[in-house]
Amino acid sequence: MDQPQSAIRSILIVGGGTAGWMTAAALSHALGKRCAISLIESDEIGTVGVGEATIPPIKLFNDTLGIDEAQFLRETKGSFKLGIEFVDWARRGHRYFHPFGTFGKPFDLVAVHQHWLAARAVGSPVPLDDLSMAWGAAKHGRFARPMADPRSVASTFDYAYHFDAGLYAAFLRRYAEARGVVRVEGKVADAALAGDSGNVASVTLHDGRTLAADLFVDCSGFRGLLIEGALATGYDDWTHWLPCDRAVAVPCVTGGDGLTPFTRSTAHAAGWQWRIPLQHRTGNGYVYCSRHLSDDEAATTLLANLDGKALADPRFLRFTTGRRRRFWNRNVVAIGLSSGFMEPLESTSIHLIQTGIAKLLAYFPTRDFDPLLIDEYNRVAITEYERIRDFLILHYKLTARDDAPLWRDCADMAVPDTVALKIAHFRHGGRLVARDMDLFGPPSWLAVHIGQLNDPVSLDPLLDTTNSAGFVDRLAGAIESMARSMPMHAAFLQQIGATTL
Repeated sequence: MDQPQSAIRSILIVGGGTAGWMTAAALSHALGKRCAISLIESDEIGTVGVGEATIPPIKLFNDTLGIDEAQFLRETKGSFKLGIEFVDWARRGHRYFHPFGTFGKPFDLVAVHQHWLAARAVGSPVPLDDLSMAWGAAKHGRFARPMADPRSVASTFDYAYHFDAGLYAAFLRRYAEARGVVRVEGKVADAALAGDSGNVASVTLHDGRTLAADLFVDCSGFRGLLIEGALATGYDDWTHWLPCDRAVAVPCVTGGDGLTPFTRSTAHAAGWQWRIPLQHRTGNGYVYCSRHLSDDEAATTLLANLDGKALADPRFLRFTTGRRRRFWNRNVVAIGLSSGFMEPLESTSIHLIQTGIAKLLAYFPTRDFDPLLIDEYNRVAITEYERIRDFLILHYKLTARDDAPLWRDCADMAVPDTVALKIAHFRHGGRLVARDMDLFGPPSWLAVHIGQLNDPVSLDPLLDTTNSAGFVDRLAGAIESMARSMPMHAAFLQQIGATTL
């Protein structure tokens, strides 16, 4: 049993932004006064701040910290998110929805989508999207929280948020500082290693100050000042599967269809454009492949496809999709962009910060830094990254577009066996193969398989198609009726006091 003298007494977080302040808030909440927590950040260094859309587990993070939802949405200018609409991904002129939640409720042993496939085969015009409660509400611009009654179709969806990442970091900074976290203004110039262990012993700032700690959390962004700069951990590059390596972002005045409760991803010739509606503006960006498009061309395309007037100059970002070979190396844990980058197609950037923090707390070390804990942390983290990677690859691989080199290359590329197996199973019989630690479950994979035209050639042999068409019609009708009873998204924000508009 560990002795008290082996406990972690000090933690230094290198870098602020969303990753740094999420980490500081969570650690200060969990550890209280048992450990001194400091965070270094510089006002001179900007943050990436493009990840303004989230997925449902963010609610658990906020709830664990005791954060009131309405206050959080007010202070971050946030809105609700029911899923992502994909436009022009399978082919030009085609769109589909990836919902948070399930497609309906099963009424027998066979999955709902099998009944939908059978109904479609006999002429049913009901799209799969219409069997999703999330889309039922989203397409009408409506929102309400899910019902607790499992018998209601209104219990079958989930939600997340859109918010201003900079305001969220500021919100969490106030939370963390109120619980004893000390912010240090400065820029890291160097890191010193302990000769006996090879651990990071301290960092030196440009003004000469030296800060030591037992445990270091690297939230320094793509630079990876400690995980790479000091420890040379290495990086696995995934751009041969996920070819986009640039992004240009610009906010604009909210216009068009307004404060929609969903994110939109629109495919262009060399990548895709995001649209994220907030209370005070709409966030936009074009994620693209530099082999097929110049920065100037990307900015021109983005500015030509905004809802309203641009509110700032375009801001460019370069990245390499992939991951560090180790997320935890010696006494340094990399969280956020320092650990790797997953392009923002399915809004996982903030989630990966959250899971990094959760694992750090689950495997919290002593000053002995037991390799058993570190190895397990890395095993879980690598698996999580690879599962998300596979889901993102699915979007690129399953395309029928042949109008641009990027999409032709993606359709022809060899994919990991883990992706190929899922594609083959669904194409053969509409079966959804789940894997250990899949972040995105069968309904998510179903949405992309069908949305990107990976149609099965046969159905579940247990399926009795007698009632399929009637079941599909009744389910779609119940969803439509329930959706129309919900308040408009903006009105719901006002009802719960979540907006200052």
